[in-house]
Amino acid sequence: MRNGSGRRPRRVAVIGVGILGACVGWNLARRGAEVVLIDAGRPGEGVTNWSFSWVNASNKTVTRSYFDLNAAGMAAHRELAGIIGPDSWWYPSGHLRWADDPAAEAKFLETAELLGSWGYRVEVSTGAEVRRRLEPALALPDEVPVVLYPDEAWVHGRHLVDRLVGQVVAGGGELRSGTEVRGIGTGVDGSVRTVALSDGSRLDVDVIVNAAGPSASHVAGLVARRLPMRREPGVVARIDCAQVPIHRAMHAPHIEMRPDGDASMVLHSREIDALIDTGEEPAELARLLQELVRPVVPGLAHSRIAQVQVAYRPIPADGFPSVGGVPSVPGYYEAVSHSGITLGPVIGRLLAAEILTGERDELLADFRPERFPQ
Repeated sequence: MRNGSGRRPRRVAVIGVGILGACVGWNLARRGAEVVLIDAGRPGEGVTNWSFSWVNASNKTVTRSYFDLNAAGMAAHRELAGIIGPDSWWYPSGHLRWADDPAAEAKFLETAELLGSWGYRVEVSTGAEVRRRLEPALALPDEVPVVLYPDEAWVHGRHLVDRLVGQVVAGGGELRSGTEVRGIGTGVDGSVRTVALSDGSRLDVDVIVNAAGPSASHVAGLVARRLPMRREPGVVARIDCAQVPIHRAMHAPHIEMRPDGDASMVLHSREIDALIDTGEEPAELARLLQELVRPVVPGLAHSRIAQVQVAYRPIPADGFPSVGGVPSVPGYYEAVSHSGITLGPVIGRLLAAEILTGERDELLADFRPERFPQ
């Protein structure tokens, strides 16, 4: 009931069709809303396609409320897989982590102990046991402690977005791809009324959802709202290999890696991210990622770099999601977050309920847009 008129919203424009926008749109369409999906490019081919795509809560312990939201995101993924089928997007194979220096090792073991006290499933074994039971292709010391989070997963983000968008359109929704939002019109009461697109068209709407990822601050500015965002680039490389030698996502010393299908892997490293602003070309950054992975997985010695991309993560200034309605602009909602892969299904469900019924879920209490001063 946030469209300024007290009536149930009829037409909702979702701006940005990455994982968050697709999940919000899909949940709205399931509940009977008329949905228009708008994307400046092609759905799922922006940041969603260049994410490490790791579904987890083990890396989200900075506050208990953020952990709880991400744990709910994991559960929502499992529920979504049961509804639409896992197909080629859902890979619940767990996650491994180990380190090569005492300080980092002590830190991740301390985190594992904390997570266990919160009821999060965690197993600690040795390198030898991991090679024998789970990942024989790894080169890691026999006695090094390795943490397994068996309930974690990775997601093929573009495939999931394709599935969700396809269902929205099949149900009567509309997709406007390759067109940008140029303006948002409001009524005399300040509530959202129209969206103007770069193709010259203008849509009458009751609600707008800003899920524009790295462009979310610009979209917020169209309704005179300030949404401060971090500048945090990351580089991801895909490498081709005759056969993928690993079976799950993992954080090895200096490198993160996961499968990306039967003949491809994804590589990422915070250490290499730190080189982006030094002026190194993306191809050189990809080569450095490849160098980091080879000692960990010797079978990748002859792998080939297939793709590389520097992408900007959509992170609000304080590092936490911005999700929900903005009281000063009735009909305007935000769904902006890093960890969109983990959080997409739960944010989609909770925000759709808020838009259509006015219900504000306590899981989102610490992540409301109004915490940013205007």
